[in-house]
Amino acid sequence: MESPIIELQNVRKSFGPVEVLKGVNMTVYPGKVTALVGDNGAGKSTLIKGLSGAQPYDSGDVSFEGAPITLNSPKDASGHAIEVVYQDLSLCENLDIVQNMFLGREEIHQRMLDQPEMEKHATATLQGLSVRTMKSVRQKVSSLSGGQRQTVAIARAVLQKAKLVILDEPTAALGVAQTEQVLALVRRLADAGVGVIIISHNLADVFEVADYINVLYLGAMVAQLKTSETNYNEVVAYITGIKGDTAAAEEVDEEEEVVS
Repeated sequence: MESPIIELQNVRKSFGPVEVLKGVNMTVYPGKVTALVGDNGAGKSTLIKGLSGAQPYDSGDVSFEGAPITLNSPKDASGHAIEVVYQDLSLCENLDIVQNMFLGREEIHQRMLDQPEMEKHATATLQGLSVRTMKSVRQKVSSLSGGQRQTVAIARAVLQKAKLVILDEPTAALGVAQTEQVLALVRRLADAGVGVIIISHNLADVFEVADYINVLYLGAMVAQLKTSETNYNEVVAYITGIKGDTAAAEEVDEEEEVVS
């Protein structure tokens, strides 16, 4: 097994009296897809926002490629080649594919936008991901399907030479064909050596694409499973608290309810 690309140890995050992350450990490997699942309110978004630098953890250790790092801002995360593709994708519909892929990171030549170079790099990135569903990289995003938009958002992360890509519900609201297209892209991303974290409520998608499944329950990591060694019912049991060491998490949660 390769060394982890990212490793979290005992990370905690609170908002006022409410402890949302309760000493979470997580390991992500390069070239592997790690799914993060859990019910609403389990702490998935908070965990990812800490990794993105948007909401730094209160305590705990974060290691990237074996070295300790601090993630106090999105700039810190980007500097360590960590890219997040949020559910809203953050794409500008009035701009074309190239403009969206380089948004905020445009290439300049002699004080002008280097359009030919950006177009060349955007095209090469999409081809490298075996994306063939786009007629032109100069298409406006407003003309793209949901699956194509997700592809552009993922390709934008790859363009920045990301070593860790975090995908927040990448198949939400997509049809069957578009879902398969995006999952195939996620798999190709991992096969290229990138570490991938995918957050999803769709366990069918998780079992299709993930190498590992991590389960959060009430802010505690209650299971870290190899996909090939588990099954749908076991994962559901962890998500719902039927299975796993959830007593401590439930006890803390009850204390918080009393305080509030």
